[in-house]
Amino acid sequence: MHLSAKSQHATLVAGLLLAMFFSSLNQTVVGTAMPRIIGELGGLSIMTWVTTAYMLTSTTVVPIGGKLADLYGRRVVYITGLIIFMSGSALCGTSSNMPQLIFYRALQGIGGGIMMPLAMTIVGDIFTPEERGRWQGIMGAIFGLASVIGPTIGGWIVDYSSWKWVFYINLPIGLLATITIYLGLKNEKILTDKIVIDYSGAITLITGTVGLLLGLNLGGTEYPWSSWQILALMGVSLISWLLFINFENKAVEPVLSLALFNNRIFTVSNIVGFLMGLGMFGSIIFLPLFFQGVLGISATSSGNTMLPMMISMMITSVVVGQFATKIAFRSMYIAGMALMSVAFFLLSTMTVNTTQLAAMLYIVILGIGIGIVTPILTLAVQSAFGPEQRGVATSATQFFRSIGGTIGITVLGAFFNSYSVNMMRQEFFPAVQNAPLVMTDTVSDMLTKAQTDPRSLFNILLSPETLHKMTINMQQLLLPPLKNTLADSLHIVFWVAMIVSIVGILVSLLMGKAKLNNKNKRSMAEQAGVTLYTDRLAAEMELAADLVPDLIDGDHPKRKKDCYRG
Repeated sequence: MHLSAKSQHATLVAGLLLAMFFSSLNQTVVGTAMPRIIGELGGLSIMTWVTTAYMLTSTTVVPIGGKLADLYGRRVVYITGLIIFMSGSALCGTSSNMPQLIFYRALQGIGGGIMMPLAMTIVGDIFTPEERGRWQGIMGAIFGLASVIGPTIGGWIVDYSSWKWVFYINLPIGLLATITIYLGLKNEKILTDKIVIDYSGAITLITGTVGLLLGLNLGGTEYPWSSWQILALMGVSLISWLLFINFENKAVEPVLSLALFNNRIFTVSNIVGFLMGLGMFGSIIFLPLFFQGVLGISATSSGNTMLPMMISMMITSVVVGQFATKIAFRSMYIAGMALMSVAFFLLSTMTVNTTQLAAMLYIVILGIGIGIVTPILTLAVQSAFGPEQRGVATSATQFFRSIGGTIGITVLGAFFNSYSVNMMRQEFFPAVQNAPLVMTDTVSDMLTKAQTDPRSLFNILLSPETLHKMTINMQQLLLPPLKNTLADSLHIVFWVAMIVSIVGILVSLLMGKAKLNNKNKRSMAEQAGVTLYTDRLAAEMELAADLVPDLIDGDHPKRKKDCYRG
């Protein structure tokens, strides 16, 4: 198929938006469906691994995928990510138990980790700094649109069909995105020089990340923190990270150049992104658990309850993109993290008596805070570097935000698991142990088994089929104290997320007064009317000094390469 340069540009943008849409849709659809998946497959104690496995693999792959795209070209790497993602989605739908689902989600995460940073990198390649704010807002709006309809679609699917379709829905959208990306990047040019792969850096990055996250997730639950298993994992992680730093200092083409951290905007932005990811991802996955388990609403209603949050994120992201050149990065970071802190505090006060309307108000505040910070992270980092460093810098931003989310899910999941066991023993068992109904064989056996795994009783609240089979007397005995215990157990999640957000405010103070350059300058390639598929990179590099904020004193990596000719 032959397309004009203008049509290819439009096709590429459409492909990027489609890819953003369906990857975002996957996250929100699966989140809403998780309580029903747990109700059917069981495994509440390993619930967080469904998300952790995805985040672990996607986080690890992000900087590697970004570097491979610099070396082999955007198109081949992007399409590979799309194919892996769709394959993982199809396999997730075939899962018959929780371990299978976790494994397939890990595969899906590899594709997702390749896709997300490349979309942002290509936006940085084809638009000037002045235009990126608007397009970051548009990308945020697409994310918001997927987030708005995702929970509703997810709830509708699990209420009226099978949860398996929350994964199958990715396939048609993903196929269309693959076709448009393929056509849009058809004339991409890459270097034919000898490619140098930093295998040592990639391997140590993987082992360091996996060892850390496995140790955090298994510690205190499967094994004591002082056990040899946990100490071994942490030791492997520490040694791997030390080796990674050593290899990156010597590598010709490092996976993640340590010279980037000499730039204050890069360092502060990534710390803020890490903390935002830790609090945001780690807490949001527990919101459907509260709505469906404590408030007792259906999966569809749970999804609808999340709608205001997603809409507020979408609107805020668009507005922030429009005004990105007028307000300092520091002010936006502080405002966003402060609103997140307030929202997490309010969420920590929710009980069984909290109304659905009040919960919606709290998460709207959370959505506004997230919507302020998210687009600015990428804009700030891309403004700090020229085109020759944009791919790796953008990927690094996604990496730190993702690793923050992965650690957040792991850490907050560990807090929830540990705290919920204590709350069950302090609140639930004393509340029901003297009731006459406990003497019946059915209830007595249930409570006896729950003594070894108290959290398993929460599955009752998440499975409509189980609730339907229970007698009225059993429901009156078990459900009120069980809901109270679950609500109190979730408080620890929001408390920790609030503390993390407050730390993010303090870190933001170190940012300085940098903001996006608003000079109306465009690359010479654009002035000549040449589009994405010309040799625009050289012209952009000539103007790089004018496009970087004045206070930045960025250091360049040891070796610069024009790896992507857009």
